Amino acid sequence: AAARALNALISVAQGTEVALEPAGVGVTFTPGQALDPINDLIEQFSLLMLGASVSFGLQRVLVGVGGWWPVSLALTLAVAAFAWQRQRGAHAPRWLARALVLLVVVRFAVPAVALGSEAVFRLFLAEAYASGQAQIELSSRQVAGQLPQAGGEAGGGVGERLQRWWRSAPGFDVGKRIDELKDAASRAVEHVVTLIVVFLLQTLVVPLALLWLVWRGAGAALARLGR
Repeated sequence: AAARALNALISVAQGTEVALEPAGVGVTFTPGQALDPINDLIEQFSLLMLGASVSFGLQRVLVGVGGWWPVSLALTLAVAAFAWQRQRGAHAPRWLARALVLLVVVRFAVPAVALGSEAVFRLFLAEAYASGQAQIELSSRQVAGQLPQAGGEAGGGVGERLQRWWRSAPGFDVGKRIDELKDAASRAVEHVVTLIVVFLLQTLVVPLALLWLVWRGAGAALARLGR
């Protein structure tokens, strides 16, 4: 939400045209386009946050599927059947061992991955996340503070207020206004990159690594149970 707010503020500044008449010659330009590289990064970050939200939502759905009572019942029956075969001193059928391992993976893999990702986050990423989030919110407030606010003495729409604000730069020094906005927005860039790393690790790299470990463990368990 903070990234979207910052993106919206920069987009407003980008889209405002300014009409000046230096030496009697009319010139119309959009000085806010100088902020385009920063805005592109913020937009990409916002898309990544959407992907992270989808990933968390998918994990939640899969946890619900694993906790569905038919899955729990099937796992209980498979464990009971396997234990009964072992109690008799007989080898469990290959299909039973496969079913048992598969049900254990379905029931516990996603919760284990979610807990593992959360543990990695708390141990290594939480501080970077909190710092990055706070900086983005601060940059959003600073950019908002640089732009003209509604309800001023002159009134008018957003576009009109922005045009007056660009023109109010000392000596029509629009570059000064651009530098002010750049300074406020660019403070978030380093922290945006940090947050991108945090969410890629938490929603992609760490879960995939843990799923790989679960898969390897399931394969080892199946080989052992099939003996």
